[in-house]
Amino acid sequence: MAPAGGTAVHDHVALAEIELCGDLIIAASATDGDRLSPDRIDEVLRVGEERAQGAP
Repeated sequence: MAPAGGTAVHDHVALAEIELCGDLIIAASATDGDRLSPDRIDEVLRVGEERAQGAP
């Protein structure tokens, strides 16, 4: 049940994780094969971009 008063709490980490999962689902549904390759997963999750920017 939602709290009274209409207050909403936003968990930015959870929202980001949900968005990434959605991106993976879209990529998986668009692939011709049975699975996404590790390279394609990294591309969808933008792993290389974060490494280039110096993120841990």
